[in-house]
Amino acid sequence: MKIRQAQRLDYFKTGIFAALNAEKDKLVKEGRRVYNLFIGTPDFTPPEHIMNALIESARDPENWKYSLRESDELLEAVCTYYKNRFDTEITSDMIVEVNGSQEGMGHLGLAICNKGDVVLLPDPGYPVFEVGAYFGEAEIVYYPLVKENNFMPRLDLIDPEILKRAKYMVVSYPSNPVGAAASKEVYYELIEYAKKYEFIIINDCAYSDIIFDGREGFSFLSLEGACEVGAEFFSLSKSFNVTGARMSFLIGNKGIIDAMKMLRSQYDFGVFTPIQKAAVAALTGPRDMVKEQCKEYQKRRDALCGGLRKLGWDIPDSDGTMFVWAPLPKGFTDSADFCTELAKATGVIATPGSAFGPHGEGYVRFALVLPPEKLEEVARVIGESGFLK
Repeated sequence: MKIRQAQRLDYFKTGIFAALNAEKDKLVKEGRRVYNLFIGTPDFTPPEHIMNALIESARDPENWKYSLRESDELLEAVCTYYKNRFDTEITSDMIVEVNGSQEGMGHLGLAICNKGDVVLLPDPGYPVFEVGAYFGEAEIVYYPLVKENNFMPRLDLIDPEILKRAKYMVVSYPSNPVGAAASKEVYYELIEYAKKYEFIIINDCAYSDIIFDGREGFSFLSLEGACEVGAEFFSLSKSFNVTGARMSFLIGNKGIIDAMKMLRSQYDFGVFTPIQKAAVAALTGPRDMVKEQCKEYQKRRDALCGGLRKLGWDIPDSDGTMFVWAPLPKGFTDSADFCTELAKATGVIATPGSAFGPHGEGYVRFALVLPPEKLEEVARVIGESGFLK
């Protein structure tokens, strides 16, 4: 019997990361030296106190039963963290835990959209932003992020009739993939527009701890008026190197949180108790390693961008995140073709900018997931290959 998948899945193509992973595996089988810079999985080790908290919790048989909700201990830890880290007061009814920001964002449209609502998404932007809106049967409208405006949104260029129909707008700074960091003034303007046109702001707060050159990482919710109009996905994944544990939260306006709680109650139970215990350890433990790790990421950025600039490839330094957003070198126009040829010629695997939307064409994204000396080697290998000539 032939099984036909749901028509809604026809919308999607094979994920770019799956395709790039297949290319990586092919090169490895050929015995090639591979520099895997296409996916943002930290190579740093999770802190011992977080791993120990999970292990000790897992030894208790009681913790293997259903966890129907967030523990009071975890909710208190999130509230305390926001106060200490961001000087922001939140309450436990403003929090819902999700199995990673990707899962949460992917289900968001189901929780708050009606068919025909407009959702405003950044272009370039992370692909799951589109997934959540699509499953919510929303009309997707992209707002462009371009170099000429430092990759910041221009709401004044969006048709006011579109803004009136908008249900929510996704904002993501420091930004994956473009590496730009927005000022508080940018967010204040967004809040003003959200109040005027009565749409929700959803902030993706994954990289507030990976921000460079003395810039300040902050929470959207720390800004006056933010909780009236929005919420943010707050993730422990990149700060504490716990990507596989999927420790994330949606935090903010109670109406948004209640909608997500209702949705999650229909398809899920609470997050596994040992993972909740690990999250508590991360939120209440020391943050020295987070700050040191940020410095290490900046060294990696400097090594890769500086090394490639010496080759004549004009790559600007990213403001934050664990990524570099590089314009294609002279002589190249198609980012997917460029990445394919780069991998074949050098073993360096990067992500084509076109994977992140039409305005991503003309760029390539590198992940800073190797030590500085290895990234210097990447630049050297590219130079010695003659690929850029």
